[in-house]
Amino acid sequence: MASDVTTMGGQSSDVMASVDEGTGTTEFVIADVSRDDAWVSIRLRDAPGLDDWR
Repeated sequence: MASDVTTMGGQSSDVMASVDEGTGTTEFVIADVSRDDAWVSIRLRDAPGLDDWR
């Protein structure tokens, strides 16, 4: 994972993460809420935990 990232076109972004339980399958979602269609999701059981990122 890149640790030195630059936003597209020098624009600022507002990124958030959440757990979505509304679709029948619980998913972990990461989204840039300052842009349309800028999100990614994975089944919660497949998402890495905090210890996996260290």
